[in-house]
Amino acid sequence: MTSEAHPRAVSVEIRRRSVPPDVRARRLLLSIANHSVAIAVAIMFIAPFFFILITALMTRSQALTKSFWPRPFSWGNFTQVFNYVPFGTYLRNTVVYAGLSTIGTVASSIPVAYALSRMIWRGRQAAFLLVLSTLMLPSQVTIIPLYVIFVHLHWVGSLKPLIVPTFFGDAFTIFLLRQFFLTIPEELLDAARVDGGGEFQILTRVIIPLAKPAIMAVALFQFLYSWNDFFGVLVFANTHTYTLAVGLMDFVSVTHRSIPWNLVMTGSILFMLPVLILFFLAQRAFIEGVTLTGLKG
Repeated sequence: MTSEAHPRAVSVEIRRRSVPPDVRARRLLLSIANHSVAIAVAIMFIAPFFFILITALMTRSQALTKSFWPRPFSWGNFTQVFNYVPFGTYLRNTVVYAGLSTIGTVASSIPVAYALSRMIWRGRQAAFLLVLSTLMLPSQVTIIPLYVIFVHLHWVGSLKPLIVPTFFGDAFTIFLLRQFFLTIPEELLDAARVDGGGEFQILTRVIIPLAKPAIMAVALFQFLYSWNDFFGVLVFANTHTYTLAVGLMDFVSVTHRSIPWNLVMTGSILFMLPVLILFFLAQRAFIEGVTLTGLKG
């Protein structure tokens, strides 16, 4: 090992010495400049999270003052936040909303995406264009007729107007899944048909196992959207069915004097923490699904 490593090290040293000093200095300065930009950008993104964290560990009188470091560290804020507002209820509503809407979106969009990508039937392209056209309509355009419909169904004041529609498909999810399904070789589907498999068997035994990265990516998209949804919850839910995104306003509304900014920041950390954990756990599948989606179509 030493006899092989020594000549290699000697050759590297010779190449290094053969480079003129001004070129080496220029490369060093360029490397420092590139890393300086990366560090500066990283600080820009990390600084708000660091501010939230240190404020969450301060006392109420110390928060948003000239004090930069908590003295002492108020770890009790993470338990006090559950007593200050019904944080546990908001957390439960958020989990229910995000979980059920993710299940509904994925379960309903997969068959539609399969039908629009792998099944041959008249009007398929027209149906796909119709699905895509719904992406051009912002939610504010359809919110009034939807509200009237849900009022007649007596659903306003609950999470039903936000959860039930997800079981009828989502245009963005259908589009992404369709693009991924098109990248699966047709020979695999033909082989399954030769073996006597029907369309449902092909979908469940061939398409879905191969499309796990894309399915996990769209599931993460929907979960993040539902977890952070503010507009829909504010319109259709009430104080008993608020999620964390809207429930954090209670830290401001329940007090008539100073706002407990330390508890607000503590609630924000608890609000972000599950999403961050989920993203880091599913990061590889998420990146793979987004990268491979749209290679064909």
